[in-house]
Amino acid sequence: MTVAADGEQAIVVGSGPNGLAAAVELAGAGLRVTVLEAAAEIGGGTRSGELTLPGLLHDHCAAVLPLGPGSPFLRGLGLERYGVAWAHPEVDLAHPLDTGSAGALHRSLERTAAGLGVDGAAWHALFEPLGTGFDALAGDLLGPVLRLPRHPVRLAAFAARAVRTVPGLARRFRTPQARALLAGAAAHAFHPLEAPLSGASIGLMLIASAHRYGWPVARGGTRTVTDALAAVLRERGGTIETGIRVRSLAELPPAAVVMLDLAPRVALAVAGDRLPPRVRRAYARWRPGPGAFKVDLAVEGGLPWRDPVCAVAGTVHLGGTLEQVADAEREVHRGRLPERPFVLVGQQYLADPGRSRGDLHPVWAYAHVPAGYPGDATEAVLAQLERFAPGSRERIVAIRTRSTRELAAYNENFIGGDIIGGANTPWQLAIRPRLAPDPYWTGIPGVHLCSAATPPGAGVHGMCGHHAARAALRRLRRGERGGSGGQGERGAPGRH
Repeated sequence: MTVAADGEQAIVVGSGPNGLAAAVELAGAGLRVTVLEAAAEIGGGTRSGELTLPGLLHDHCAAVLPLGPGSPFLRGLGLERYGVAWAHPEVDLAHPLDTGSAGALHRSLERTAAGLGVDGAAWHALFEPLGTGFDALAGDLLGPVLRLPRHPVRLAAFAARAVRTVPGLARRFRTPQARALLAGAAAHAFHPLEAPLSGASIGLMLIASAHRYGWPVARGGTRTVTDALAAVLRERGGTIETGIRVRSLAELPPAAVVMLDLAPRVALAVAGDRLPPRVRRAYARWRPGPGAFKVDLAVEGGLPWRDPVCAVAGTVHLGGTLEQVADAEREVHRGRLPERPFVLVGQQYLADPGRSRGDLHPVWAYAHVPAGYPGDATEAVLAQLERFAPGSRERIVAIRTRSTRELAAYNENFIGGDIIGGANTPWQLAIRPRLAPDPYWTGIPGVHLCSAATPPGAGVHGMCGHHAARAALRRLRRGERGGSGGQGERGAPGRH
């Protein structure tokens, strides 16, 4: 439904998936939308390209997309009409152990449970209601915390499990494989597993999503999701301008709505003294999460995994047992690089063979490292590969790395290498990025935050941008117009 007056403008700063989602939502409501992107290429963390050798397609950051096909916003757009195709590997996730065996997570709950032996019944009991009810659950989980849930009973049942620590939740399992699968999924929170709420809630949601939609990749690279969102936006009359870095709201022309797809600290620098003091304090207090150290490999013949299930898994978690994963995450939060960091490995080419060139395959990986870690973690990543896939080094023909500093230079929202939009402490997980009925509003009329620091947080789902735009439209309906202030010509100081 059109809510904007004829010709009213909206400006979106940043073209990550949330910025584009916000732009699509606003354009659909009748606003004249312009997206401004500092980089030469749109997409933020959802870009893809040839990082190692010609003909090998690597995802720059976001790779395996467990929340993509299940996102209520993305599903509603019908991105398949714009070229998005979800591709599935034979096994969604494998988690190898030093014994030579591995836990395997399949989209099929029954197949996963059967592979876990004595833990099959416990796994089925925990994830059957979460998987079958995922669509209803996602509508409540992928949104602001301070609102009435549509499915309160289902959400309460999830919350009763999610508030536990990961080791506490794992006590129901007897095998190291089941415990490791849960630990690896929970480690996506980049937070100590002993902390309540954060790891368990994220781990449960990712596994539930796997049993509903799997952990697919986008055929042709994650960039196809970006391209599809851009196509929807242009179809709705929106425009995108690249190579424009906005350093201040004063650089923007008057607009009814301004959306900032920026980390809180970056938004603080852009909005400056126009932010109310309480909001400035909240954004200044916002803690970035630990860093990632990215390693992309060109591998001849694929990695020689000890357990064959890893050779057909789209994602492989390298960390060992639950206790070993917990030790590594604890060390990262103490500011130390573990001898054996938790490493995520993506073998997207298994589901999408077009990313390879003959027998040369692109392998994507990153390690959890302390925030702003200044060193080179390449050797630690390769050592973890050798631990579970002996002989890996001999198959690597090219390598490309990105340190925490290089990630921050690649995307200014990745402060200190933080690719998840902020530390997943229990407080920040529940109250993103500040305690307010409308967490997206910056306190400046017409200006909203829509980055991964806002609810529901990190992931290629577009829900942060969707909810932020809806919040902005509600204020617009009430006659609250404002925005940049319109001082100066757009982008003039920051054009490059």
